Amino acid sequence: TEPVTDQNLLNLQAVLPRNLVVAALDLVDRGNVVKYTGPANKHYQVLGSTGTHRVFTDLPGPMSSYCSCPAFAYLVLSSETYIMCKHLPRCRLANKLDKCTTQPLDKEQLSQLILQE
Repeated sequence: TEPVTDQNLLNLQAVLPRNLVVAALDLVDRGNVVKYTGPANKHYQVLGSTGTHRVFTDLPGPMSSYCSCPAFAYLVLSSETYIMCKHLPRCRLANKLDKCTTQPLDKEQLSQLILQE
């Protein structure tokens, strides 16, 4: 994997508030990102400040990412204040920095994981 450069961080700050970028970096430093890979897709489980959230990236359609956190529901979906919550850049950064624990899932395991929500 390629390292995260200063330019990558500046690009992030161009589309996200600085406090959101700092929060994402802080969460990456703490770890706790699990990358689940399945037969059809991948998604992440992120331990955030208010609990564990599911993050889906690279979704088809106009909404290419989704997070189960309350901030995403309110700030992204309802008020359209931000384009993403702090968990989405956290997953991308953790993946890029190779700080994810990867766990493969078959269809049955994926359905059990979704039903736990």
